[in-house]
Amino acid sequence: MLSNYLPILLFIAVGLGLGVLLLTLGNFFGPNKPEEAKLSPYECGFEAFEDSRMKFDVRYYLVAILFIIFDLEIAFLFPWAIVLDEIGVFGFWAMMLFLTILVVGFIYEWKKGALEWE
Repeated sequence: MLSNYLPILLFIAVGLGLGVLLLTLGNFFGPNKPEEAKLSPYECGFEAFEDSRMKFDVRYYLVAILFIIFDLEIAFLFPWAIVLDEIGVFGFWAMMLFLTILVVGFIYEWKKGALEWE
């Protein structure tokens, strides 16, 4: 039973070991030129404020939500493309309906100006 998990554990161990090795080599042999611009905090596209409770522009959240919605919906295309031969014509037309709804939603957001920054 445990022998079934040996390849997975070996893969994880090799991945972790290689990651630690490359990070260690990078710290020793890589360039280290710290500058004020590189070390300054950067968040959300604008300079940090003194007070963390200031009003925040909702457009950042809107763009993030739209990205997540459309990105996750497009992610359904990869498994669908793999099993398209097995699911047949019904699966094809079901995905076409899904993509039509996606495109209609995208056009609606575009016409409402949700994708416009200013």
